[in-house]
Amino acid sequence: MNRKRIARIMRERDIRGATRRKHRSLTRPDKKAKPAPDLIGRDFHAERPGTKLVGDITCLPTAEGWLYLACWPDLATREVVGYAMADHHRADLAVDALDMAHGRSGLEPGCVIHSDRGSEYTSTRFTGRIRELRLRQSCGRTGSCFDNATAESFWALLKEEIGTRTWPDRATTRAEVFNFIETFYNRRRPRKHKTFGYPTPVETRQRHQHTLAA
Repeated sequence: MNRKRIARIMRERDIRGATRRKHRSLTRPDKKAKPAPDLIGRDFHAERPGTKLVGDITCLPTAEGWLYLACWPDLATREVVGYAMADHHRADLAVDALDMAHGRSGLEPGCVIHSDRGSEYTSTRFTGRIRELRLRQSCGRTGSCFDNATAESFWALLKEEIGTRTWPDRATTRAEVFNFIETFYNRRRPRKHKTFGYPTPVETRQRHQHTLAA
């Protein structure tokens, strides 16, 4: 069909296409901080859970102001094992999400924690928590989204699924993000796995645990 006819039908039925809006990057590197080396090297695979996590922070618009979301997906399962939301994107936001990941999934000592070089991740607060948990920090290069491609891909999926509209308040946004992560993404969305076929992230973790137990 002619695209003008499609446009007319969409107008008549009040149908609108979903588009990704461009936002300025939240990454603000601290020029005085010394970033950790890149231990990932764009190899976004892990043999077992709890050995490699990638993280990032994004913002969602609400009528009350921005809601900032920090997440830590596990590269072995793609399960979001830790996340936190707040009205700020200080280092505490990244630390809270990391603490959830550590308590929830039992990260192995020496687990690689990969992020960009934003000041939240190079701060004394965050690097100190990394040492306390006996983990290893990794940072990609400044201005290179490909060095943290898995985290960027997760943001794109989240915003396609829940939309990029302005929510009426932060509480509503929190509920939608929680529902997306816990109900849909972790437990219902299958992905291709070279060994297990097409399991969800939670099923992938469970199968890894079963294999290790066996």
